[in-house]
Amino acid sequence: MESENSNLSAEEHRLVRSEHWNKVAMKMHSWRGWGGYYHKRLNEIYSTVVPSGLKVLELGCGNGELLAALNPLVGVGVDFSAEMISLASKRQPGLQFIQANAEEFSSEEKFDIVILSDILNEVWDVQELFENVRRLIKPNGRLLINVHSRLWELPLTLAVKLRLAKPGLGENWLTVSDVENLLNLSDFETIKSSHEILTPFGIPLLAPFLNKFLVRFWPFNHLGLTNFIVARPSVIARSHKTQPKVSVIVPARNEAGNIENILSRVPEMGGGTEIVFVEGNSTDNTWETILEGIKQHPEKNCQSWQQTGKGKGDADRLGFAKATGEILMILDADLTVPPEDLPRFYDALVSGKGDFINGVRLVYPMEEEAMRFFNLIGNKFFSLAFSWLLGQPVKDTLCGTKVLWKIDYERIANNRHVFGEFDPFGDFDLLFGAARLNFKIIDLPIRYKARTYGTTNIERWKHGWLLLRMVAFAARRIKFI
Repeated sequence: MESENSNLSAEEHRLVRSEHWNKVAMKMHSWRGWGGYYHKRLNEIYSTVVPSGLKVLELGCGNGELLAALNPLVGVGVDFSAEMISLASKRQPGLQFIQANAEEFSSEEKFDIVILSDILNEVWDVQELFENVRRLIKPNGRLLINVHSRLWELPLTLAVKLRLAKPGLGENWLTVSDVENLLNLSDFETIKSSHEILTPFGIPLLAPFLNKFLVRFWPFNHLGLTNFIVARPSVIARSHKTQPKVSVIVPARNEAGNIENILSRVPEMGGGTEIVFVEGNSTDNTWETILEGIKQHPEKNCQSWQQTGKGKGDADRLGFAKATGEILMILDADLTVPPEDLPRFYDALVSGKGDFINGVRLVYPMEEEAMRFFNLIGNKFFSLAFSWLLGQPVKDTLCGTKVLWKIDYERIANNRHVFGEFDPFGDFDLLFGAARLNFKIIDLPIRYKARTYGTTNIERWKHGWLLLRMVAFAARRIKFI
């Protein structure tokens, strides 16, 4: 379908758009159509991936309702339509609205979140817009985009003619791969994408079923009205005046025979490494062995704590709270993940390849008896389930070694109320939190070793049932929102 505006220059195109949306803004007080439900659903989707209290910029903000729905600490809306800016300022007096072209807007302030909602279909040069966003976003910020699917080009055209949808000037019918390619050219990388909204009509019972549930499954997901994309700046290696200090959290229950190996084998990394032992209700002499081992290794920077709660998750949280390093690592005391592999996790995080580095035991061959058969099958099943839930590939959910920045862990902890604290393992508390905050999760394969001391604390059937419950819980909080 060739647009009647296809022969216009860039400046003429912008003038036509401005005049068009000024007219739309003046009619919005009396507008009736499907747009009300559609935008309400968009507000719900954005609210699940944008925590409140951040610095948020929306380019192409329209009447400002989406920006207001996110409860930002600082909220700035930009639109080229003077009438839209006037309307937004009246409706959302607590936010700042500026008239400017999105491709040219500049700001001294950098933003945690930049939103491009339903404007890519109209902008003259999408790459130019993305390159401008790159100048406006923080190095660890997130760009959130939704853009109409090309499959809906004809239905939307008919809807406008029937006055069911606001008239637009859509010319760019971009696929997800088109957007991802333009993001890559502009030094962004995609974290995850999804198809949203099967019906823009607010039909009771049917609309929630279609838009929250059925749209998550093939082939219905490909019929969504809008494509939703989360991206981050490609190069986000954090600058430090000095190398960051590392805290290695070691939860230990009945692991007395492994303490000496931990102390002697954990390498020095970055600006220094501390080992934070958290002993958890052992029936052997693990606690005494930790205290004696620390005395025998005065060259090591160590802390030792005894948890008052139960479960590895509780031990991890205690260790994180006591850690003084800028980087947090978990090392299970059974040493099935070799401590010598930890520098690879450090490098992956510090280089900016990911925000959350997740160990994977299921790539390389394992030592004989390192993992029982049904445990292996369960791990493979749950890796598929959680990859689907989180929207990012996570090949191994229960590998104990996970690495992240302490400042990012604190963000997860501050949002823990979304999922609660019922995870006894600790792995899912971190994975769920990282996914909700749009962290880039990177799988790092390791060679999984067999235990040389003690027995596993995992009860396969009891804990397998608990994991199934967690899948259902996560689906309600993450997927079917």
